Amino acid sequence: MISEMLSHCTGFEWDRHNSNKVKAKHDVTPVECEQVFFNVPVIAGNDEKHSETENRFYVLGRTDSGRLLFFVFTVRKDRLRIISARDMHKKERRVYQAHEKEDSTIQE
Repeated sequence: MISEMLSHCTGFEWDRHNSNKVKAKHDVTPVECEQVFFNVPVIAGNDEKHSETENRFYVLGRTDSGRLLFFVFTVRKDRLRIISARDMHKKERRVYQAHEKEDSTIQE
């Protein structure tokens, strides 16, 4: 279960190349990605399609300023490592907005 796995994480690990690429391509900062985990709801799921060499997960969430983000991450030891991030597409926004009234922090 993703929420149980995340409860053991103690922080974030940033790869300079990935964070620079995400900032340049999608104008998403590491701080915005981190904010998503402190705002509700957070919708997370397995990214089975891209989990060939390590387990990858996706997240739909909201930043402190209200920006709706989609990103992919993995967990290495006790740290979240963001692989890619961008604004949500229309379909993802509909899914997220359908869950906004629910109380759960992490929805799977």
